[in-house]
Order: sequence, then structure tokens, then C-alpha cells
Amino acid sequence: MTTHASRVRRALCPGSFDPVTNGHLDIVGRAALLYDEVVVAVFVNESKSSMFSVEERRAMLEEATAAYGNVRIDAFHGLIVDYCTAHDIPVIVKGLRAVSDFDYELQMAQMNRGLAGVDTLFMPTNPEYSFLASSLVKEITKWGGDVSSLVPAHVLKRLQERTGTTH
Repeated sequence: MTTHASRVRRALCPGSFDPVTNGHLDIVGRAALLYDEVVVAVFVNESKSSMFSVEERRAMLEEATAAYGNVRIDAFHGLIVDYCTAHDIPVIVKGLRAVSDFDYELQMAQMNRGLAGVDTLFMPTNPEYSFLASSLVKEITKWGGDVSSLVPAHVLKRLQERTGTTH
């Protein structure tokens, strides 16, 4: 008989991470304190144009999470619950920036629970990052704005290289 004490507690932090921000890393780091293993999975969506390829996003995440011994990076396409079932992951960790995030995420959480019994842990974002979104980081960088406090240094470098800006 398996007891809860001997079971590895796994969680999934999914997202597009285009690019990874300090807000994402705050959620991943906090999840890493709560779970034995955290899988950060880049969602592959061929119909959406991304600034960075899946491989580039994975590489940036690997570098950004290298200090965590219990975090690993992967990619997935399709239903998130199928990924969770295939990898024995019973919970999804999602950061919430605002009430508007909750409306959408609650529907997804209820659907995931109904489809596959996968629970969702909602983690409020650190207020310092409550406004932060990858799309805003890309837009600000594109126009030469300073996002150095919003992303890790290696991500900033890649953003500047991709957009041809330096700030």
C-alpha cells in the first residue's frame, strides 16, 4: 500500500513563456518550495506566432531555473490534462495577477478537474509583478524601453538581440 508520505508530489507550471519573466519565475520558485518536483512546460501552439522558438524558450527557462534542483523544463501540445495524466502530475500551478485572470482560469480549472481529476492551485502573483505580461515585455523592448527589472539578464540579452534594441 502506498502512503501519501512516500508519493512524489509533482506540479505543472504551464505557459507560453515568450519570454519568461520575473513574474513567471516568482511563481515557479514558490511552487518549487511546495512540491517535490515542478515541471515547467512550454505550450506549443503552431497557430500563434511567437518571438522565440520552443527550443529558445526552453533554453531560457533552463538557465533561469538552474538554481532549483527540483524544477525541470519540458514542452507540450494538446490538452494540458493529457500531459498531466501521462506524467503522473496531479496539480497545475497558475499565477493570478488580477480578478480578470481568475474568471478565465477558474473555468479552465473546473474543466481540467472534470476531464481528468487534475486540480489547480491558484497562486497570487507578487504585487511587484501584478502588471507583468510577456506581451508587454516584448512591446516595450520593441520600442527601446527598459525591461531590465522585469526579466533575467540572459532573457534581456536575447530580447535585445531579437528586436535590435539596446537599453
